[in-house]
Amino acid sequence: MEIFDNLAKAAKGFFVEPDPTGAPAKTAGSPLPSAQPSNAAARPTSPAPGQAEQRHLDHMASLLAGDGKDFAAYMKMVKSMAAAGLSGPLLYQTAFNAFSAVNGSTVPALLASAGEFEAALATDRDKVLARHREKMGEAVGNGAPGVVMQLTEKERQLAADLAALSQQLQAKQQQLADTQQQLATERQKTQAALASYELAQSAALAELQAHRQAATSFLSGGAAA
Repeated sequence: MEIFDNLAKAAKGFFVEPDPTGAPAKTAGSPLPSAQPSNAAARPTSPAPGQAEQRHLDHMASLLAGDGKDFAAYMKMVKSMAAAGLSGPLLYQTAFNAFSAVNGSTVPALLASAGEFEAALATDRDKVLARHREKMGEAVGNGAPGVVMQLTEKERQLAADLAALSQQLQAKQQQLADTQQQLATERQKTQAALASYELAQSAALAELQAHRQAATSFLSGGAAA
């Protein structure tokens, strides 16, 4: 049946060992990537509203990059087999059977690994929020003041200069306006970066929790047996 053919291909593709020679699996007639210039690569663009930046998606991927014997690797197996047509309890049980056959993983160990990844995502978010509060001047950090804090202090100093140096009022007003514009721009960039990170982190956490919940539901019964 076609689904079993797809399943076999998914499992083979997941567990296949990399080529020790490091040679790319391309035919002689395959064009090189450099032969197809990309306008997008030459002109970086900001992500669309509601879309995480690639650097944050890459960061989430690095947090979920385990040793190949944990829940992150199991999720890859689940998604690979789901693409082959499996779903529901059969998907998670079949993926676990194939996964445990290779590395000897147990259901409790697998679910504990999921909890560790979830904790890592939560810890990372706490660190990012702490840095964000420092950048926005909402908290005092141990390091050097960030751009927003520096511009905020500069804004206050320029406002004081305007009150004391009326003869330089016009020049100082222009400097203040420029600084306020920079401050608004940096605040917007900082807020946008946090929003992007939150999207990437919440998506990664939601996917992890969904797979963990499904794995708990579908595999715990088998482990008890």
